[in-house]
Amino acid sequence: MLDGVATTDQRTDGQGGARARVIDINGLSLTFETRDGPVFALSDVNLVVEQGEFVSFIGPSGCGKTTLLRVVADLETGTAGRVLVNGVPPDQARRERQYGYVFQAPALYPWRTVERNVMLPLEIMGFSGEERRERARRNLALVNLAGFERKYPWQLSGGMQQRVSIARALSFDPHLLFMDEPFGALDEIVRDKLNEQLLQLWRHTRKTVLFVTHSIPEAVFLSTRIVVMSPRPGRIIDVIDCNLPAERTLELRETPEFLALAQRVRDGLRAGHSYDD
Repeated sequence: MLDGVATTDQRTDGQGGARARVIDINGLSLTFETRDGPVFALSDVNLVVEQGEFVSFIGPSGCGKTTLLRVVADLETGTAGRVLVNGVPPDQARRERQYGYVFQAPALYPWRTVERNVMLPLEIMGFSGEERRERARRNLALVNLAGFERKYPWQLSGGMQQRVSIARALSFDPHLLFMDEPFGALDEIVRDKLNEQLLQLWRHTRKTVLFVTHSIPEAVFLSTRIVVMSPRPGRIIDVIDCNLPAERTLELRETPEFLALAQRVRDGLRAGHSYDD
């Protein structure tokens, strides 16, 4: 029987063996120096993410969720502590192109077709024209956009544009996928549909995913684990295992197991005084 909530120190690959550590964060802190004095963004963050996990980060605005993701992606540098990505520092992981990054906005070039937007990283990396087209075709099919290769971004809906950005992030087959509130600007109906499609994509590719969100239902629906963060300076309040069925439909959100997980996230946010603003 599902109990909705569990915490474990050891996870397996489904065959009894321990899964590899992909992200290892130890004692991470980050302080920004400003004219008005220091801004303490992150404080003593410790976290391990293992291969194939879908880990969501949730907390109030300004708590450091995106900052933490950017440190792992080598877009920011911590002032204390250590971060390893597949056993190497973030700057090396970036140079080795171990991850794809999906931003809050699609950030597509309007003068390039959908296909050529997806192919952009491959052009930079020096893939042949034939390989670029094949990878673009394959990854657009993964996000259900086959047949839209010749369209331009302005001819697509917001949800379709974000799917193009996901296909672009997957185009060079990275080990990890970092997603910073990719559906935050979309309406609830579109967001629900993209949540279902993202789960299907994750089950198909088995990528390790780090996902930032403000939505409790989204975090519970998508994740294998949820990291609950405090207001600034960002700390980890709770790490919640989502032991829900691998095959998930939107109807799952009405079940007692789902509601129990959502309540634990709310309790963690309240414990961190996330609602005091």
